[in-house]
Order: sequence, then structure tokens, then C-alpha cells
Amino acid sequence: MFIYHGFPKLSGGPAKWEPLGMAMGSVGVHFLPMLWGFLSAVTETIGGLLMIPGLFFRPVCVLMLLNLIIAAFFTFSQSGSFSDATHAIEDAITFAGLLFLGPGLYSVDKK
Repeated sequence: MFIYHGFPKLSGGPAKWEPLGMAMGSVGVHFLPMLWGFLSAVTETIGGLLMIPGLFFRPVCVLMLLNLIIAAFFTFSQSGSFSDATHAIEDAITFAGLLFLGPGLYSVDKK
């Protein structure tokens, strides 16, 4: 699902990246919104692709976790309702759990 939601953001170019990057303002980062939006779109798209075979699993989990924490803060700051931010919070908790569990037996990175 992250690939499905991230690819249109990534392929949308600067017109999509800048509004997406403005979410960083909810945590006090107000510079280079286009860069932050691009990095968020790359994290969702490429991170989702890398998680399928388990390649760079834990670093991707960290990036997805950070992305979702920002999404939760932004959603909460916009609506003021905790219930609106719960989807991002639930996904963040999932990635935190996956970070500790690891990629599993059939991962490409298995040692």
C-alpha cells in the first residue's frame, strides 16, 4: 500500500513534493519543503519496494517510522483530533514492531 500511495507523490514532481514537504512544519522544520516532500515520496515508494524481498529491511523500517511520525504530527496539527491521526500512528507502531522483529527467514539480507 505504501508503493500505491507513494508512487503518485513521487511521479507528481515538485508540484506534489512541496505541499507534502510542508508537513515538516508541524515539527518546526520550515526550510526546503520540496526536498522533504521528495524524500517522503521516495521513502514510501522505494521503501515499500525494498520491504517486499526484505532488502535493507531495518533501515527502511526506520525511515518509514519517521515518515509516519511526521504524518501523525501533521494530521493532528491540522485537525486537532487524535482520531484523525490514528491511521498514521497505527502504521508507525507496526513499523516499530517490524524494526525489532526483523525481516524473517526468507529475507534477501538473511545472513
